Amino acid sequence: MATGGACPELNSQKTIIRAGQIEKQYWRDVWKYRELFYFLAWRDILVRYKQTFAGVLWTVLQAVSSVFALVVVFEKVAKISSVGAPYPLMVFAGFLPWNFFAGSLASSSSSVGANANLISKIYFPRLIIPLSSVVTCLVDLAISGVILAVMMVWYHFLPSWRVIFLPAFLLLAAAAAVGGGIWLAALTVKYRDFRVIVPFILQFGFFFSPIGYPIEKIPEKWQLLYALNPMVGVIDGFRWAILGGDAKLDVTGFALPIALVLLLLVSGFWYFRKTERFFADVI
Repeated sequence: MATGGACPELNSQKTIIRAGQIEKQYWRDVWKYRELFYFLAWRDILVRYKQTFAGVLWTVLQAVSSVFALVVVFEKVAKISSVGAPYPLMVFAGFLPWNFFAGSLASSSSSVGANANLISKIYFPRLIIPLSSVVTCLVDLAISGVILAVMMVWYHFLPSWRVIFLPAFLLLAAAAAVGGGIWLAALTVKYRDFRVIVPFILQFGFFFSPIGYPIEKIPEKWQLLYALNPMVGVIDGFRWAILGGDAKLDVTGFALPIALVLLLLVSGFWYFRKTERFFADVI
């Protein structure tokens, strides 16, 4: 039987994967898989809020209890005063961006590992996973924003015209959250110790960010070093936009946090892209 004639020809066929082709199409793939992004984001929101009152209630209680503790410690005990606004409003205006940033880092850092089964089965831009986890934190931010609005009504405090700049500072907070989140997401896959390190980083950052006190309380000689924390500029900007009045924004000092956030974002994308091709092998 002459059955071997087709075999050499069949065996000679090769599939060649050229390096760099995926890189050129990557951002197109991110847009192409946007429906998966919507699905993952909506799934996380449903898991947290659907058919449960505790999800929304916990967000409210967490925000209110945290601000209450800061008011007691810094205003009542340490006798720190606010600038141009009731002290609880000053604290809450600083707590909003920090809580969004901290929640995004915590959820993003564990997001890739939490979707290990999905990553090991099909191809899609892995960047979608940590980005979608930030959406849930935006919902928390919106809920906390409603609480702040109620507090402002209670204190008969109206924001000034500066509030029109709030979206710009919100965008800066989102950029810081995404940049830090994708860094930690990639590092957590490779180094599992980051699952323990991330809570420590957030706890450390909470006390070294101007949440319970105005940035003016920091000695002038230390303010430039203090501004190396990118959330310092974000929190300062939130207060300037929301509280208005005597709140001040150091434009010169604000340039450093912006540069740091952009560096964090660009380097985060670079490192995530560099390592994501190995996620399925090491996860």
